[in-house]
Amino acid sequence: MKGFVPESSGLWSPLLTLSSILYGLGVRLRLWAYECGFFKRESLPGFVVSIGNITAGGTGKTPAVVMLAQWAKDEGHPVAVLSRGYGGQYRTKVLEVSDGNRIKAGAREAGDEPYLLATKLSGIPVVVSKKRFLAGLFALERFGCNFFILDDGFQHLELNRDLDLALIDATNPFGNGHLLPCGPLREPVEQLSRANACIVTRHSEQGSGEKVLDFLKGKFPSKPIFCSDHLPEKVIFPHSNEVHGPDFMKGKRVLAFAGIAEPDRFKQTLMGLGADIVCFRGFRDHHPFKQDEIRTLIQMKEAQGAEYIITTEKDWVRIAPFATDRTDIAYLGITFALTSGQDDFFKMIRDKIGDRI
Repeated sequence: MKGFVPESSGLWSPLLTLSSILYGLGVRLRLWAYECGFFKRESLPGFVVSIGNITAGGTGKTPAVVMLAQWAKDEGHPVAVLSRGYGGQYRTKVLEVSDGNRIKAGAREAGDEPYLLATKLSGIPVVVSKKRFLAGLFALERFGCNFFILDDGFQHLELNRDLDLALIDATNPFGNGHLLPCGPLREPVEQLSRANACIVTRHSEQGSGEKVLDFLKGKFPSKPIFCSDHLPEKVIFPHSNEVHGPDFMKGKRVLAFAGIAEPDRFKQTLMGLGADIVCFRGFRDHHPFKQDEIRTLIQMKEAQGAEYIITTEKDWVRIAPFATDRTDIAYLGITFALTSGQDDFFKMIRDKIGDRI
């Protein structure tokens, strides 16, 4: 990865270095235990596809899950999305977030990503459990599903899958190349060899997509690799029921904020749409917003003379309870689009399904 992974910004502290080494040993030991059969893998009676990555957040898995789930539904498969429910406060073994028609758990209970998926996927159940096998059995018994999508499932080795899709962000594929906590890697880059296919996300941004593509093709020459982009789709004002195209942002004075893995990426997206950003606030990923913080943002917007407050779709589901009367707060919807090999991608899935179902 020489010349591809950014240099470390300085010397690590001995404690961080030791933690990263121990983490890496733990990752390798766990992988070895599953490969040797010391740890048991469960199998669901149906087709299982995982969408995940090897870094801590930021590759755009949620829009990819939405895209694949909608495709599977359109193909006539009874599909369910299975998630761990990261950050959710649920205490039951299995939580039904949505039955496909009604949302039955909020973002605080289910986690913001499962709740967001539930709001976007009509006719597709969303179920969370720390053991995705139990979530799958629930979806099978309650809804008759036999097409299961694991949201963020690459490291969930407890469950066998028929297709493993690994997402790699072209703008920051492997960070500084080091494992947690010294870097963003959940496991070594070499473990991408487990994936059936890789998808390079944000391929057209910052001109880095081709470099990532060349690296992956050189390291994994026999692996199918596809390219995709996350495209601004619409600007939604939930409390006035207004929906606009992304060009609505051009020339608008806005206060923007985001609590995602890389908040500045949202800022760059808005600037690319021509928004006049008078103030921007970034928060950590999955930030649990409080009412006082939203009140402060509203005060900042008024002090700066901004017309609107805009955030990400993922952040909206966390602030919605604190903005029930605000018609000046909007979120930007994003869609996931394959930009190369789309026909081959779906043929690969159909072929795998034919071998399984």
